[in-house]
Amino acid sequence: MSDYAIEIKNLTKTYNMYAKPKDRMKEALNPLKKSYHDIFYALKDVNIFVEKGEMIGFVGENGSGKSTLLKIITGVLTPSSGTIDINGKIAALLELGSGFNPEYNGYENIYLNGMVLGFSREEIDEMIDDIIAFADIGDHINQPVKTYSSGMFVRLAFAVAINVDPDILIVDEALAVGDLEFQLKCMEKFTELRNSGKTILFVSHDINSVRRFCDRVYWLKNGEVVSEGKTMEVTEEYDNYLKKKSIKSVDREKNKIEEHGAPDIVEVIKAELLDNEHKPLEMVQQDQSVIVKVEYNVKDDSIKKPVLGVAIRTVDNHYVCGLNTLLDESSIPWEKGINIFYLHYNKMALLSGEYYFDIAIFEENATVPLVYKTKFINMFITGKYVGEGIVVLDHEWKDSL
Repeated sequence: MSDYAIEIKNLTKTYNMYAKPKDRMKEALNPLKKSYHDIFYALKDVNIFVEKGEMIGFVGENGSGKSTLLKIITGVLTPSSGTIDINGKIAALLELGSGFNPEYNGYENIYLNGMVLGFSREEIDEMIDDIIAFADIGDHINQPVKTYSSGMFVRLAFAVAINVDPDILIVDEALAVGDLEFQLKCMEKFTELRNSGKTILFVSHDINSVRRFCDRVYWLKNGEVVSEGKTMEVTEEYDNYLKKKSIKSVDREKNKIEEHGAPDIVEVIKAELLDNEHKPLEMVQQDQSVIVKVEYNVKDDSIKKPVLGVAIRTVDNHYVCGLNTLLDESSIPWEKGINIFYLHYNKMALLSGEYYFDIAIFEENATVPLVYKTKFINMFITGKYVGEGIVVLDHEWKDSL
């Protein structure tokens, strides 16, 4: 017996892409076998080896081939070429309940799904009480599933998939479903499967979840494996790729930037992030020193004691940190023409992710904005997986005080 639960060698999946529907018919009827299609590679020469008892993560953007790969592993799709060897019975938390017959009751659908997964009726007999108890849908188990609410349907589907004692479990995002009580039950069962040495394939867009659970990670891009290895190394590589890609796509055109205030008094021309050597920063390392350089054009120098404010927000517009020169008892240059002022963050202790800066200039009470620019510059922070949330506070674990 192989030590591998899954062996995938040179796996390729292609689709014929026709520009027009009639091209398919023209190709089929052409006596010279002329081709009217292009070939799309959903997967191209993929090699994956999963040892028994491993939990393997798969990351990649939409369209990278993750879903196609899982469907081939579960037997929903057939590969165009290559080999795939599966050692053990598979259960999948993909499209929950996709194999249910709406006319059958819950009890009958448990047997139907179990047999589809390769279990005998006798084996399902041994598991059915646990499945019914886990689903906890009461007397509805004897009713046709077409009468179920969406919540009951998902509970039964999840209960079947996770309680049939598979050798290999495939999870695509759906780790916990339903209400809070059922979610806790799902996670408890998932933890039990992990601790019992089951082989698990885990696909998620939540990189932190992948980091918490997985032993190794495969990164798929355009149908190919571009990186494979230790979880932290691959997820950091993938995370940085996403951030750099996002940097290139950020639109900084002035007409795209929301602006409030009185442009005939002052105009914020530019703001940028610099390192300690005053060089522009594309990516910010966690805990790195960061300088924000703000360049503004003063048109009316009669304003008394103007205030410069800089605020950091998350991409979800949560307020992270707002500073201004009034609070810090500092004054900014205010001569007609171009002026420059700097804000120095000694240690950018934010967790990895994307953030935005709002830049504003107020009157002396920091209440009325003379100019206010939202999401004027963006910042991408990369670093180790050392915590969750927004910021890492200085801390120390101790067994005594």
